[in-house]
Amino acid sequence: MSVMDAYLSAASQTAELLGHPEVDAAWERPSALAGMTVGGLAGHLAHQIFSVSSALEEPESRQAPIPLLEHFARAAWIDAPLDGEANAGIRAKGEAIASEGALSLAGRVRTALAGQRTESASRSADQVVFLPQTGWALRLDDFLVTRMLELAVHMDDLTVSVGIAAQELPDAVFDPVLALLSRLAARRHGQAALLRALTRTERAPAAVNAI
Repeated sequence: MSVMDAYLSAASQTAELLGHPEVDAAWERPSALAGMTVGGLAGHLAHQIFSVSSALEEPESRQAPIPLLEHFARAAWIDAPLDGEANAGIRAKGEAIASEGALSLAGRVRTALAGQRTESASRSADQVVFLPQTGWALRLDDFLVTRMLELAVHMDDLTVSVGIAAQELPDAVFDPVLALLSRLAARRHGQAALLRALTRTERAPAAVNAI
């Protein structure tokens, strides 16, 4: 399965989750993430899908793409305080997207996903995508892996927030997300810490968070 197909699978799961009646019922309630309502979290999830539509609509960038891990090394939100500008902006955007309501947003996500299925056939894995929110560019496949990471993590946040079962991801989605998280965790804590966390509980570190 291509990275694009894997992304479309994850996005389809997200669209189904966003249309779940439990999400609609809890829209105004606090989510599992501090400072975000369930609706705001749903809006943040939807934004990940909308950002792919925006990327596919733009002509290929002439800017040289940076490596995937460098993208996360540069990201302003990583290690930023919860009340800092970067994270406050993320929460505000999610809440703004959520303002249209659960049913409308779920429908707009389904429409965006249908368009992406059509557009994806003419796109190359090595197409260069400029990210206006960051000021740098990624290969399309690398960009899609960043979206799969966001979808995987925040689908879990949303299911916990509304009290429904966690989503099982297809291997084609989970494997690249796991590989990326492992690389990020090893870079943050060191290889030994990650290996011990996975294999040696008696000397595992207290945390091996990737982000």
